[in-house]
Amino acid sequence: MKIEIAHKYESWRGWLTELPETFEQTGKIIYNERNQIRLIEAPDGTMLCVKRYHRPLLINKFVYKYLRPSKARRAFENGLYLMAHSVGTPEPIAYIEEYEFGGLGYSYLITRQSELKRLNREFTMRYKPELDETIRPLARFTAKMHNEGILHEDFSPGNILWDKVDGEYKFEIIDINRMSFGPVDIKAGCRSVQRICARRYFFDVFADEYATARGLDKEECRKWIHYYRDQFWHNGKKANYQYD
Repeated sequence: MKIEIAHKYESWRGWLTELPETFEQTGKIIYNERNQIRLIEAPDGTMLCVKRYHRPLLINKFVYKYLRPSKARRAFENGLYLMAHSVGTPEPIAYIEEYEFGGLGYSYLITRQSELKRLNREFTMRYKPELDETIRPLARFTAKMHNEGILHEDFSPGNILWDKVDGEYKFEIIDINRMSFGPVDIKAGCRSVQRICARRYFFDVFADEYATARGLDKEECRKWIHYYRDQFWHNGKKANYQYD
């Protein structure tokens, strides 16, 4: 077994080391499909979100042990990087890798539970006018991330947490094992929001605010955002696409 812990939580090492053994008898399940996520209370009462990644297929067991970082490790390291650049994400505590015959078995990502309660999936549901005021703050959050050279490769409604805190909209990104780092040009930035399923009006407002925050041309941003949005949702025949 391998475990890496953020420095400020080193005192939890003994408890964290036992977590794989106690995982299935501890806390509350909040997601249980390919991976499982539990809310678990830490020794000091802090609520943690513990994600157990499924066992890789045989060939990937070897790959993730010797050739490529596991998803848990990537998410942990990416989380530290995001925090260092003031981009919202649940605070990473540790990651754990278990090994078995052939290579990697289960792996675990441990973070603090986010205080943000809402998901951007709300934009994929029935239109709510009160959500319009969140569009520009989300665009600015996205622009900041891209200005920092950070690109979430699955920037989808289920991976964007948000809420209004002390009168301001706050955002955090999750499921961050798939990210890339480096200059983000206009096309890459506009393409990254194609998975958000929302009204065309949403993207008009988003594009204008995103362009302003990045010092880009508004019309060009609109053009590329609508191009990639239409390509992803229409040509791909995805469900729940909203045209109006």
